[in-house]
Amino acid sequence: MRLGVLDIGSNTVHLLLVDAHPGARPVAFASHKRPLSLVQYLDEDGNINDAGQHELVEFVLEAWEFAARHKAEDLLAFCTSAIREATNGAEVLARVKHETTVTLQELTGSEEASMTFFAVRRWYGWGAGPILDLDIGGGSFEMAYGTDELPEFATSVPLGASRLTRDWLHEDPPTAKSVKELRRYIRSTLKPVVREFHQLGRANLVAGTSKTFRSLARIAGAAPSAAGPYVKRELHAADLGLWAQRISAMTVADRLYLPGVSDARARQLLAGALVAEAALELFEFPKMEICPWALREGLILRRLDQLVFEEALDPAPHVGKRKKDKSKKKAKEDGKDQQDHPIKDFPVPVNDPAPAPIPAPAAAGLAS
Repeated sequence: MRLGVLDIGSNTVHLLLVDAHPGARPVAFASHKRPLSLVQYLDEDGNINDAGQHELVEFVLEAWEFAARHKAEDLLAFCTSAIREATNGAEVLARVKHETTVTLQELTGSEEASMTFFAVRRWYGWGAGPILDLDIGGGSFEMAYGTDELPEFATSVPLGASRLTRDWLHEDPPTAKSVKELRRYIRSTLKPVVREFHQLGRANLVAGTSKTFRSLARIAGAAPSAAGPYVKRELHAADLGLWAQRISAMTVADRLYLPGVSDARARQLLAGALVAEAALELFEFPKMEICPWALREGLILRRLDQLVFEEALDPAPHVGKRKKDKSKKKAKEDGKDQQDHPIKDFPVPVNDPAPAPIPAPAAAGLAS
């Protein structure tokens, strides 16, 4: 089936279409995205202003049309900290639904961290043992730890790279004083949270799952994205310390000459580096691995798992015809509800009930 994932983040808005079936890795088919820092549209009261709302509505309409044009059969649409923490977040979601017919599901910080961890576990498998996942977004920083598919502990703190840049780093390049004060703030925010993680045990693997981590690893010498997802990429604490110092002396324009740094990420690169540096230091790990899967993949995999138990699915083309599962038939005859499988206990309230198929009723601005 072709599945669409519409991700309204703090830095970008992104629609990813994948072809997938249960038991197989999701394969990207097409994507449509644009830079949109909703944090930059906040007014003094913490509301997303009308200009930001208009940009968001326009993109959701574009994404809906893109998904319909490419024959997506299912659509997951969600938003994270930028709308979650806006004072008028509920009103923004209502406006998007009214003007586009798309319902954006709002994830809490712990739900976001949990589903990202789920993707990391699927990528590395059970053999990785206990995993600590770190994810730096534009508005928040997610952390999760566990030995199972879902984490034992997952949390979020307001240490997103875009948010910190807006609140602390006003000059270009930033002053030494502002960098020092931001370092102090990051550590004071992280220390009590890290203590909670230390009570759970030590991870075998630390994974970084965000564009910020990928950019920092690329600057520090990791393989470019063109090398593919299966190339091992690492980010070392020693390199982070060195590059944080270098980046703090650069202007935003200078940072664009660094490998893997885009226009949208250049300004907030230093704040992301400072958060990453502090996290590795406080968690007492010398390095992390960069995982190519993150929140979008976690939601895709979760949706596929749900479909296994919600309805009969045709097998992959290379698989022979399935034999009828008599046990399932008997269970239905006995009145047992196949929806009671543990997969339904996942903590993210996305697509429950299942979303309307694509295409949906025409939205404003779209051809019927």
